[in-house]
Amino acid sequence: MIRENPTSADNQQERSKMFLRGYVTGLVDGEGSFHIAFQIRKDLSLGISIIPEFHISQSRRSKKALEIAREVLGCGYIKPNHRKSKDDTYVLVVRDRSDLLTKIIPFFEYYRLQTQKHDDFAKFCEIVRLMDRGLHRSVSGVKKIIGIAYRMNGDGTRRIRKKQELIASLKSSETIWKISAKSVEKDIVRTAPI
Repeated sequence: MIRENPTSADNQQERSKMFLRGYVTGLVDGEGSFHIAFQIRKDLSLGISIIPEFHISQSRRSKKALEIAREVLGCGYIKPNHRKSKDDTYVLVVRDRSDLLTKIIPFFEYYRLQTQKHDDFAKFCEIVRLMDRGLHRSVSGVKKIIGIAYRMNGDGTRRIRKKQELIASLKSSETIWKISAKSVEKDIVRTAPI
């Protein structure tokens, strides 16, 4: 009669999960990015769209690392980084604000990044949470978000000029939209793979 030790199997499975979570954290420390994209859009009340994005990139030969990360994180999609070029890199992208709030942020708050990216991650969290509270719906809120975002991922003259252009593009009225439960749900950024 063969005896199985379920406790040992459970422990081995948990160790494997812990290893993969650590692997993903290291991968992001090296090849990940927490980014806030801004898009000037005249069709929006304030004239600007704010898109928080989480990325991990790898060469085509290492695409499996992105598949592992997507499985561990439980969200995102994988696409070619630059479709119409000779660049053979792929990227795991998470833009869905609900996934950012419920999966990405809690994961990296628990499995802490060890490089400068931790500081960028903290600013990213602040912005996503401000947006969740609806602050991206007012001029003062957008200005606050722009100020935080432009302290992420390095500074530079071009970035300062771009920040000034974004602030100047904001429509001058200090309109705050009324937020209802339905409008918040509709506002969650859900993009299909590009």
